[in-house]
Amino acid sequence: MKPRFLPALLLLAFAATAVAGVGDPQVKTDHPWYPGELSCSTFERLFRTQAALYERVTGRKVQTDEDRALASWYWRNLNYFHCTAGPVDAFDEGVQPGGRGHYVRDYWTGLFANGFGLCYATHAQWCGEMEQLLGTGRYRGAGVAGHSSFEVFLTGGPYGDGRWATLDHDISTVVFTPDGKRLMSMTELSQDADARNPRNLSPERQHGWLAGGLHPSDPGTYARFNVAYYAHGYAGPPPMVHLRAGESVRRYLEPGLEDGKTFVYWGINYMEGGVPGPSRHRTWVNQPEKMFRATRDAGYHPGRARYANAVYTYRPDFASGKYKEGAIDESGAHVTFEFTTPYVIAAAPPERAAREQWGVCEPGCTGGLVLHGKLNCPVEVSTDRGTTWQKAGTGRDGMDLTDRVKGHQQYWIRFGAGAKALGRTGLTIRTVCQTSSSMIPRLKNLSEKGSDPLSQGGLTPFRAGSKPGVSRVTFESSGRAVVSAGPNRDQAAAHLVDGAMDSPAVTLELGTPRGEKAVGLYVASHNASGCPPREAKYNVEYSLDGGKTYRPVVKDWEIVRRPPEPGDWWSQSFCHGSAVLPGATGPVRVRFSNTGARSFQRVEAHLVYEVQNRSPLRVTFAYRDGGQLKTADHTYQPTPGKADSTWTIETGENPETVWVEYAAE
Repeated sequence: MKPRFLPALLLLAFAATAVAGVGDPQVKTDHPWYPGELSCSTFERLFRTQAALYERVTGRKVQTDEDRALASWYWRNLNYFHCTAGPVDAFDEGVQPGGRGHYVRDYWTGLFANGFGLCYATHAQWCGEMEQLLGTGRYRGAGVAGHSSFEVFLTGGPYGDGRWATLDHDISTVVFTPDGKRLMSMTELSQDADARNPRNLSPERQHGWLAGGLHPSDPGTYARFNVAYYAHGYAGPPPMVHLRAGESVRRYLEPGLEDGKTFVYWGINYMEGGVPGPSRHRTWVNQPEKMFRATRDAGYHPGRARYANAVYTYRPDFASGKYKEGAIDESGAHVTFEFTTPYVIAAAPPERAAREQWGVCEPGCTGGLVLHGKLNCPVEVSTDRGTTWQKAGTGRDGMDLTDRVKGHQQYWIRFGAGAKALGRTGLTIRTVCQTSSSMIPRLKNLSEKGSDPLSQGGLTPFRAGSKPGVSRVTFESSGRAVVSAGPNRDQAAAHLVDGAMDSPAVTLELGTPRGEKAVGLYVASHNASGCPPREAKYNVEYSLDGGKTYRPVVKDWEIVRRPPEPGDWWSQSFCHGSAVLPGATGPVRVRFSNTGARSFQRVEAHLVYEVQNRSPLRVTFAYRDGGQLKTADHTYQPTPGKADSTWTIETGENPETVWVEYAAE
């Protein structure tokens, strides 16, 4: 199959006029618990934030493997909750629950697009973080009685050259040995009934961490250790939003959108408290100050944590030619736009299925992708990078294309009219996604206390050095965006140039949308590794010269098995990695291979490229204060890689953040 690229002359034309837009705008505030994406959107930022939070709350510095593991576990308990995410159509079998590609396994998608997942999913995603935090072969999933748990391999001090330690985010549980010197492994817990009962675990033994933090009966599931899942998840590219001139993204912390009653989501519908969509009643999310030194579980509260929304609104500027930065193909008779998001395109179920748990998977959904304007031209949509097109008919004001794109993170949309004709329509493209409320920056609220380790377990209204009623905002933009051959199998297949899926060798070729410089590469492979895992070394390489020479991205990766093990294993695994590219302007080839003749069920390649940050970016916070909705905004002139902390927002003592918007002007 030949790779699909735009004609060279067309690419050059786009590159010459791509002079606006903002690549990867991010914000954080000085909120003590939920400062926003800029605090955690790369592993470097995440680990700094985790360490600072752990030290601030516990008074202990992050110095050992155990400290690093507990800091990660603590942070995830406060930012991610147990609930069923919407299905991923990873194998092109349709967006239906229960398929083989149902679970989100990518760390960043799970954290930013959902912020929730079932026990198996959250611990699979966590593999991506643990690979960076502890290293290859030092993490695994643990299948126990009716639950999927997690272990990490810790070294140093009481762990010596290395021991497994249970680190269960999903049921908020770690268990220390009777002397309190180290964390117990899953094998040890399966053999020790007393250790599985939180009533037997004193606060001194547990160092302030309550076992069974969501419900005291939960650790009883550790009675049987049945299956080891080695490398059953991965980390793809970090979350990056690319806003074109005339485009905004507004994130709502609570379900309901503008009118408070429009519910667009991608997950199970629990209807907790009469609010449709994913939610969780037992979690430390949204009550983070209560977890450390808790004397009781998180408690039951309907809707304690819910999904959030990200609403993209794009009005292409045809008059100035800035629309070209969002277009990937055009002629006098058509224009094709791309859309990519780190979130997931959501849906409102049809009225007949509004109360069903999986109504979003039924046909007739709305609200995820809607067109506005005086359109009168053919419209087509592709979710497999142009390999196939779904004919939607003649465009019209209010045209809803949700069913064609729901559950995806990218699409192409082609209008059967040239730029001049489209310029007279007032075209607006609105894409509504699901996102995590924990990743949205919040204004400081003095009722949301920060923990002070110097007090008696004590909580202080806000952190030292902060000022009541004032929130400090930090803005930064990397000036980058991402183009992806994946995660869905058909999206990668569109770029296949050698080998085949379900074979031991696959090569993809991928270029940037408009000839921009590619500066980074992220890769992942879904491997049929065997049960037990067969001996094999996996390699991923890239080429900038059409396959004449290759350089390594991942070299000789293999599944590292460490005893003790149960008697069963997951038969698959994920290999993943990244590389810095030297500003490549041509297509990049990515070759996947292994030494054990193991088949690749699915592969992904993601190119990170430079965006010319020349559009001003307006950041707006909307918040309720004293019953009134107020807004505060600030306009930045983004300089890639340069942080700006000059903006402060004066509010009342207890502002409630409603939405945050980034708008490229």
